[in-house]
Amino acid sequence: MNDKLDFILALARERHFGRAAEACGVTQPTLSAGLKQLEKQTGVLLVNRGSRFQSFTPEGERMLEWARRIVGDTRAMHEEINSLRRGLSGRLRIAAIPTALAMVALLTTPYRVRHPNVQFTILSRTSIEILGLLENLEIDAGITYLDNEPLGRVNAIPLYHERYRLLTSAEAPLGNREQVTWAEVAQVPLCLLTPDMQNRRIIDRLLRAAGGESRPTLESDSMILLFSHVRTGRWASVMPAKLAETLGLTDTLRAIPIVEPEATQTVGLVVPSREPMMQITAALVEEAKRAAPTLDN
Repeated sequence: MNDKLDFILALARERHFGRAAEACGVTQPTLSAGLKQLEKQTGVLLVNRGSRFQSFTPEGERMLEWARRIVGDTRAMHEEINSLRRGLSGRLRIAAIPTALAMVALLTTPYRVRHPNVQFTILSRTSIEILGLLENLEIDAGITYLDNEPLGRVNAIPLYHERYRLLTSAEAPLGNREQVTWAEVAQVPLCLLTPDMQNRRIIDRLLRAAGGESRPTLESDSMILLFSHVRTGRWASVMPAKLAETLGLTDTLRAIPIVEPEATQTVGLVVPSREPMMQITAALVEEAKRAAPTLDN
């Protein structure tokens, strides 16, 4: 039964029969036969088919919800039994928004000290992608914004508040200021993340509220690439204060607080809302709770 539920999960991720079969390590006819067998057992149509995958039926969507729950609980059961025998081990999969990637080490490093047999996979993803990966059991936890866009069914642990700085050369316009307003920032050509990133949507909204608009001269989905351009002294950007500090400022590069308003966004850990929680994930939640007071200083 569980292998057929895996077929449904793969199809939900891939939205394509061939790719779903490949992800499950079976042929497409095997996957199709498994889905049809599930439909025969339940007596309902689960998938709308044409020459290719079209969508899940309402019954199929409900089956998908149960599949996620059953497969997730089965994985948690196996992991807990193995942990009782060998201690906490396995691979912890975390996805983080680009602005929070530099903070991940503050969780994973003490975690590894306590649980040296755990390995990590860290992915950079948009906030929307993180929620989709969590829902489809492709990651164990995410680090993302908590209070800006809907999160869905997750448990959230606040980590820190993101505050914004104008990164610019000391010799550039506004470079000698102690603080700047969003209205002034709106007049500066900026390097920004791409529009699919929530950080970019937040900045665009703040600039519009100040009567300006976003005017990026360069866009990227990589904060490292943006920062490397700003470090040349010929570009400017808006970045979270903690990220700027982590990446490192130079003698000629300034991080100037942006006010009017002094906007903040809460960044935190999100994990699936499931009881009992997988032990490998529960240990990360405890690490997040220990780290939060330090991170938000």
